[in-house]
Amino acid sequence: MLDTKNRMAACDPRHGRYLTVATVFRGCMSMKEVDEQMLSVQSKNSSYFVEWIPNNVKTAVCDIPPCGLKLAATLIGNSTAIQELLKRISEHFTAMFWLKAFLHWYTDEGMDEMEFTKAESNMNDLVSEYQQYQDATAKEGEFEEESPASPPSLTHPCDFALTLTMPLELPLPLATSSLTLVPL
Repeated sequence: MLDTKNRMAACDPRHGRYLTVATVFRGCMSMKEVDEQMLSVQSKNSSYFVEWIPNNVKTAVCDIPPCGLKLAATLIGNSTAIQELLKRISEHFTAMFWLKAFLHWYTDEGMDEMEFTKAESNMNDLVSEYQQYQDATAKEGEFEEESPASPPSLTHPCDFALTLTMPLELPLPLATSSLTLVPL
């Protein structure tokens, strides 16, 4: 699931670290088996997960497999590798904005050139924020393991969005693909 060829965004997850991950498995399997496999995947790829967000992998199992398949898995991950894609978009945007290419289409509709400058600034801020998340490390004793009876801690804003996404049925084309999300 963590392979580059499974991405729906043109970025290599090996160049970043996962902040949060949600996986949805469809088909006849036990939750214990899923938990063991996800723990194994996470321990084998521990360098690709940030250590300062505890319990950053959430799983869900749906017993009903997608049409034509016995098993399927979907990974929804928030990775700092998305900054590669954002940098490329920013470079292309900056080049086109400098040339004022297609700008008249937008200004004729009532947009101001300052809105484009603000959008570029927001994009650069997002890239630098992802870089900070990638470089961040956990301080000793900063977090403690939760007891099994307590509800999951939402230590990162994306945990909340991904937790809400898990119980939903995903459309069939997404059933065998993975998706990287960008926080709003």
